[in-house]
Amino acid sequence: MDVSALNGSSSATGRSATSTKNAADTQDRFLKLLVAQMNNQDPLNPMDNAQVTSQMAQIQQVTSLSTVNTSINGLGSQLSQMQALQAVSLVGRGVSVPGNQIQVVKGAAEGCYELDGAAQNVKLEILGAAGNVIDTQQLGAQAQGRQTFSWKAGTLVSEGSELKYRITATNGSAPVKSTTYAYDKVSAVYSGNGSVMLKLDRLGAVDYTAVSAVN
Repeated sequence: MDVSALNGSSSATGRSATSTKNAADTQDRFLKLLVAQMNNQDPLNPMDNAQVTSQMAQIQQVTSLSTVNTSINGLGSQLSQMQALQAVSLVGRGVSVPGNQIQVVKGAAEGCYELDGAAQNVKLEILGAAGNVIDTQQLGAQAQGRQTFSWKAGTLVSEGSELKYRITATNGSAPVKSTTYAYDKVSAVYSGNGSVMLKLDRLGAVDYTAVSAVN
């Protein structure tokens, strides 16, 4: 496992220290300019209190923004570390991610889908390697939300076959939107492009945030 996502604490501390130093440098330069301006002002037309107050308020705003930025960066780093630690606990576990892949194991293939609304009729189609329909099942009426199915392969395909499936749902004559999911097991966790990634046995790399359920 690439643990770079777990090593964000030291880098976050470095960024925080750098940001704090930059804010202090900015404030120091501003105050020096203000003092120089006051030292070289026209004695006959000196700066009034409102001008000084206004410029002091500006430096306070700059410092406040820098502090907010530092806090946001710190929270982002902490979130990344939390995601990485949570992801590590998924190694060896089964997860559901968006997809329509299924595998025949012990003569059956399991999958799940989610319906945006209740459906009077739900049809399951099992697709072969060429995308052709090799079997169709009527799943009947289904409620809104996540549903599961188990398809018996019989003699249609061999053990271990990788297939795909399609769900068609209707409520009367109106179509009901569905989202399909694929099951797989997490074999490793690593960081990539600033994200925590999971390596799945069959489906390959997916973003940690793509996991919709832990089985």
